Amino acid sequence: MNQNYNQNQRGGNQRGGNQRGQRQQNYVPAIKEFEEKVVQVNRVSKKTKGGNKMGFSVLVVVGDKKGRVGVGLGKANDVASSIRKAVNYAKKHLITVPITAGTIPSDIYIKRGAAKILLKPAPEGSGVIAGGAVRVVVEAAGIRNISSKVLGTKNKASNVYATLEALNNIIVQNG
Repeated sequence: MNQNYNQNQRGGNQRGGNQRGQRQQNYVPAIKEFEEKVVQVNRVSKKTKGGNKMGFSVLVVVGDKKGRVGVGLGKANDVASSIRKAVNYAKKHLITVPITAGTIPSDIYIKRGAAKILLKPAPEGSGVIAGGAVRVVVEAAGIRNISSKVLGTKNKASNVYATLEALNNIIVQNG
């Protein structure tokens, strides 16, 4: 009984106590300014004399949910480095999206390459009605109510870039 009392008093087992818990108490999570969302990870390989050279290509969308959004494509030998490169690029190339009452001010149709994107403002409470690639960009920008349709290609990268161009080309009407 006396041995159990000593064991509990030290905090853990007989080999040094509960050190893991003590280390985690000092950890303070950093507050992120931007939300990062990985849209696509491609594994690419190249035939060389010494065999196959493997690499990764990552498409990342970065946004602050307050009207700023950016897209980055990072390429490296491992996924973590690719994501880091993509995030850095996206943060350097942010666009500002005009948001009025949680939606976009006017509807817009854009064709970029094979991608055709239609974005329409939606009434409060309808939410984000959008497919995968468009949804990621729109949510990162902070748009809460929007209706959209992807009409062209199913290529995620093309649709992300087309959505970004559409949001960048929205004309704000003063009235």
